[in-house]
Amino acid sequence: MKKIGIIGAMQVEVDWLRELMKKEGETETVEAGGLEFQTGKIHGKEAVVVRSGVGKVNAALCAQRLILQFNCTNIINTGIAGAMAEGLGVLDFVVSVDAVYHDMDATGFGYKPGQIPQMSVFSFEADKNMICAAKKAFENCKEAEGHKMMEGRIATGDQFISEKPVKARIAQNFSPACVEMEGAAIAHACHLNGIPFVIIRCMSDMADDLSSNGYDFNEAVAARLSAGVVEKLVEAI
Repeated sequence: MKKIGIIGAMQVEVDWLRELMKKEGETETVEAGGLEFQTGKIHGKEAVVVRSGVGKVNAALCAQRLILQFNCTNIINTGIAGAMAEGLGVLDFVVSVDAVYHDMDATGFGYKPGQIPQMSVFSFEADKNMICAAKKAFENCKEAEGHKMMEGRIATGDQFISEKPVKARIAQNFSPACVEMEGAAIAHACHLNGIPFVIIRCMSDMADDLSSNGYDFNEAVAARLSAGVVEKLVEAI
């Protein structure tokens, strides 16, 4: 039986899913590793929803605990991101093909940017079945009407991208669809444990000058839209 772990970095990214779970039936909150894991069901599927906190280490620790302590069979990362790909706008979506670290730099030892020394893979590939399910979920999500979903690479780093020169460097090195701060770390943990995963992100900004694109407003709207697609995805898995 599938048990789906759902990770959002911030409270706004998981609140709606937690409320949805409560409406469906009994839930239990388990405190572990400084986090609150809410267990219950979403559309009859066993699920665990958790706010990991921002950044790669928080995200990886959270994913590992979902796998080892809560026995999750699939993991979904939901939330917001900065758009990078051409044609992708605010409140559009990205579903991960793979994920990389844009701030890993061992080039001094002959590795290419983003490559983790002595690892057999450069990027962490998302589960193809979950990608397909995510695309169908997007098509069936009324809240997402008028927006687009793009398959692409997620670039992750412990850095909020808001300057055009930084954005240009990441684009040149990794050609990602979007940039954020947790996805690759979750993907990394899932890869090492053999757990299928997918990352769904709704664009809150253009990863450049925040003053020009209403980030404060977009954050809440984008988080809610992403959670809406995740609800449909859980139903489809």
